[in-house]
Amino acid sequence: MIFPSAGRLAGAVVVACALAAAVSSEPGPIRFREVAAQAGVDFVLENNPTARKHMIETMPGGIAILDYDGDGRPDFFFTNGAEIPSLEKSSPKFRNRLYRNEGGMKFRDVTAEAGVAGAGYSMGAAAADFDNDGRADLFVAGVNRNILYRNVGGGKFEDVTAKSGIKSGEWSVAAGWFDYDRDGLLDLWVVHYAKWSPAFDRFCGDQTRGVRIYCHPKYFEGLASTLYRNRGDGTFEDVTEKAGLKPYAGRGMGVGFADYDGDGWPDVFVTNDNMPNFLFHNKGDGTFEEVGLLAGVALRDHGKPVASMGVEFKDYDNDGLPDAIVTALAGESYPVFRNAGHGMFLDATYASKVGSASVKHSGWGLALVDFNNDGWKDLFTANSHVNDLVEQFEPSVYKEKNSVFVNAGGVFRDVSDEAGLTAVAAHRGAVFADLNGDGRVDGVVSALGGSAEVWENVSPGAGHWIVLRLRGTKSNRDGIGARVRIGSQMAEMTTTAGYASSVDWGVHFGLGPVSVVKSIEIAWPSGRRQVLADVKADRVLEVEEPR
Repeated sequence: MIFPSAGRLAGAVVVACALAAAVSSEPGPIRFREVAAQAGVDFVLENNPTARKHMIETMPGGIAILDYDGDGRPDFFFTNGAEIPSLEKSSPKFRNRLYRNEGGMKFRDVTAEAGVAGAGYSMGAAAADFDNDGRADLFVAGVNRNILYRNVGGGKFEDVTAKSGIKSGEWSVAAGWFDYDRDGLLDLWVVHYAKWSPAFDRFCGDQTRGVRIYCHPKYFEGLASTLYRNRGDGTFEDVTEKAGLKPYAGRGMGVGFADYDGDGWPDVFVTNDNMPNFLFHNKGDGTFEEVGLLAGVALRDHGKPVASMGVEFKDYDNDGLPDAIVTALAGESYPVFRNAGHGMFLDATYASKVGSASVKHSGWGLALVDFNNDGWKDLFTANSHVNDLVEQFEPSVYKEKNSVFVNAGGVFRDVSDEAGLTAVAAHRGAVFADLNGDGRVDGVVSALGGSAEVWENVSPGAGHWIVLRLRGTKSNRDGIGARVRIGSQMAEMTTTAGYASSVDWGVHFGLGPVSVVKSIEIAWPSGRRQVLADVKADRVLEVEEPR
C-alpha cells in the first residue's frame, strides 16, 4: 500500500474531492463508433469450426496491444486458429496478425515483415519487455504449442522459444508477465485449460435429433498452470513444482495479477471453467498458497461454480484495494468480488448492480476502463455464448452485442444501447488503449468467424486524463507491479487484460475536472517510493524510477 505523509495528504484530498464531485451527479455519456474498415483492419478470426465440435474451436480470440516499434503509438496483434486435426496454419487465412498504428486511426498489416505469422492453433497473447531492453516482446499461448518472440528492434521479432526453455505440449489458453520474486526480471505464468487431443470424439448434444454441440467442461480433465522464472540470460526455469502450484489442476481460462493484501508481493487470480477459481497468495519466499475459498473468490455466495472466463483484477470502487470482476455464461451473472481488506473479498455481484445487468449475457473478454474520464472505471464486456447451437436447447442466444456499464460511484448501469454498440457477433477477446491520441480510450474486439471490431471512443464532454508510462531502473523495465495513486484512485501496472489478452500501454487515469494533478504517488516493485507534484493533465507522461 502507498501511505501518503501528512505533508502530501492535503494535495491528495484536493484531487480526491474534485474527482468525487465529478460523479456526484449523472456520469458523462459513453459513446463508441465502429471504424475497423476505414481504419484498415481486415482481420477475421478463423476458428475453423468442424462437425465434430472440438472444444478448442469456441475458445480462441486473444489480442495484444503493444508499441512494438517504439514510436509511441499502440499497435495490436491478433491470435488466430489453424486447421483441425493437424493444428497447422495450412493457409494464409490462419496467420496471426500484427497491425501497425500509422496515426490518425489508420493501421497497416505488418505481419510478414515483423515475422509473427506464427504456428499452430493460437489462443492467447501476453506482451511485455521480458529482457529489459526497452522493447516490447510477445508470448503466444496455443493448443499444444507456445511461442516466445523477442523484439529485436527495427520492427522485427525473433522466435526464441526453443532456446528460452519454454515448453509446449499442453493446451494453453492465456498467459501473463509479472515479477513474482521481485528480482527486476519478468516471469511468465501460463494458464492451461485441460487435457485434449484431436482424437477426443465424445458426442455431446441430442443424438436422436443429430444435433451435436461442444461438450460440457466436466468431460475434460484440468491442468495446473505453469510458472517460468526468468533467469535473466534469455532462458526460463520451470518452477511450477517448486512454487507449490503443481497440485492445483483447474480448467483455466483467465489470469490477473495484483497485490490484493498490500504486502508488497504480486498475487495471482486464475478463473476456472465450472470449477472454483484460484487465488494464489504470494508468500514472498518463491512459493504460493492457494486461498481462493478462504478469501471468498473461489465461488459466489450461492456456492456453485460458474463458467468463469476472463478476469479484471483491479480497483473498481476507488477504495485503494484491487477487486475482481469475472465474465460467465447467461443465467450465471458476471461475478464481482469486492476486496474488503484483510485478505477477504465479498460477493458484490448484485450490490454493484452488475448481476442484474449481466444475467442474460454470456461474456468472454472484459475491461475496467474509465471511458468518460470521470475518475471511475467503467466495465466493457465482449459477449457471446460458448455454444453456437444454444438456441436449440435453452432460452439463450449465441451471438450478442457487446456491453458497456457506466460506473457511478462503484455502482454500474448498462448503457450499451446509447453507447452505440450495435455489432452482433460471437465476440471473444477485447483490449483497450488510446489508439488515436485524443485522450479517450478505444477498443479492439475479436469475433469467431467474423471481422474484428475497432471501437473508437467518441464520448462527448469527457474529462481530463493522464497516462503514465513507467520505466523501471531497479524494477523490471515495464514497471509491472508498480502501484500508482491519484487521489482516491489506485491502479497497478499490469499487462494482463480480460480473456487471453494483454495491453502493454501504461496506466490510465480519468481526472474529471482536474487539469493539474497535485500529487501522483508511485510505489515501485523494488520498494522505492516516488511522488510527482503539480503534474499537468491530458498527456502521456514517461516516468523513470529513481535510481
